[in-house]
Amino acid sequence: MLYNYLAPFADDFQIFNLFRYLTFRTGGAILTSLILSFIIGPKMIEWLRNKQGEGQPIRDDGPESHLLKKGTPTMGGLLILIALCISTLLWADMSNRYVWCVLFVTVGFGFIGFIDDFLKIRRGSSKGLSSRLKIIAQVFFSLMAIFVITDLMEPGTKNNLSIPFIKDVMIHLGWFFFPFSILVIVGASNAVNLTDGLDGLAIVPVMIAGGCFALIAYLVGNTVFANYLQIHHVVGAGELSVFCGALIGAGLGFLWFNAPPAMVFMGDTGSLSLGGSLGAISIITKHELVLLIIGGLFVLETVSVIVQVASFKITGRRVFRMAPLHHHFEKKGWAEPTVVIRFWIIAFILALIGLSSLKLR
Repeated sequence: MLYNYLAPFADDFQIFNLFRYLTFRTGGAILTSLILSFIIGPKMIEWLRNKQGEGQPIRDDGPESHLLKKGTPTMGGLLILIALCISTLLWADMSNRYVWCVLFVTVGFGFIGFIDDFLKIRRGSSKGLSSRLKIIAQVFFSLMAIFVITDLMEPGTKNNLSIPFIKDVMIHLGWFFFPFSILVIVGASNAVNLTDGLDGLAIVPVMIAGGCFALIAYLVGNTVFANYLQIHHVVGAGELSVFCGALIGAGLGFLWFNAPPAMVFMGDTGSLSLGGSLGAISIITKHELVLLIIGGLFVLETVSVIVQVASFKITGRRVFRMAPLHHHFEKKGWAEPTVVIRFWIIAFILALIGLSSLKLR
């Protein structure tokens, strides 16, 4: 919004020329969402605590230490969404339809998560929306966004899948691009949701991924850098770096309140929306497969659940002491902060490997 109103005056007032720079507006988005989180956070947490009473229902079959968290409010994702959306609307180019697509997915998935969290609290149970309803709603929002995204794509990138570490190679998926893109967005959303099980565990890897895609979006959207790195140029994708910056700031602000012992949980409101936004950004920037690497921690958590369920149904035995993977290590005796910090390190290493695909071609 500031770009649309102030950048036209840059020729008359030199200071307004700053709003033409993506780097400046990305920095502004980070600071704005961070400050908004600090301002809104305490009152929102108090409001959630008053409304929810006993807070997020705790699973009886989970690690015993989690019973101490009873009474902690959930739906902290609302704090992230408010700071993220306001900051993006303030600093991004509002004529850029890619930004609106990502915001649509983020808010849409956040709405699904909000309903799920609300039902859990109302029923006093860890069961909210049925899995079928949740997936149907996610597919709907994903499909609506993908129709617009593909319409905006240039012929050279439309319905194509780029391969990391290999230059000038794109696989044309045709109509299969739609189910593939839905899988990316819905898969990323639920993968982050599965990872969100310990204080601070999910939000830091999300910020790491957001930082990586802020760089990727900036490079992909810049003709000079895209040609130099031999990556596929996507006109207008650079504006998503502002959204990613707002995500980082909102994530940092949320982490302030989510650091152990957490004052508030993210809930499905936050995890589903953040994962969905990362999936949508990866599709727009043509780095869907790189998301698998950068978000490798989320993939590991998801695979651990799939393996656990499949093994138990087929053999009657469990591979892990408990799934997702972070609970397995808790059951082995690792302290919660140890699990969280080591998983952060893994996420950081995987992010570096994913970013290396930009140059190693």
